[in-house]
Amino acid sequence: MKKDETYLSNTVNYIKRNLIKGYNKESLKWMLVKQGTSRSEVEKAFVQAERELAHESAMEVRKLQSQVPAPRIEPIMPEVEKKKGFFSRLFGD
Repeated sequence: MKKDETYLSNTVNYIKRNLIKGYNKESLKWMLVKQGTSRSEVEKAFVQAERELAHESAMEVRKLQSQVPAPRIEPIMPEVEKKKGFFSRLFGD
């Protein structure tokens, strides 16, 4: 029996939520199989869930990078105070 896209979507969301919570991938697979989801559907849902999580993670990294100001680049050589010439020192500026 083939299940509809809503079921797959719900399964993917279930997997994503529980992976984020820190649950083990294998324990989630067993739980889904015990609830009546076929192994092939579970594998398909895991592939999609991991793909979506990777995409969301990449988007979050880009978002954070855009919020971080660019580092200030310091000059390699510090500026040296210009020395006054003999006559400038003798007669003043």
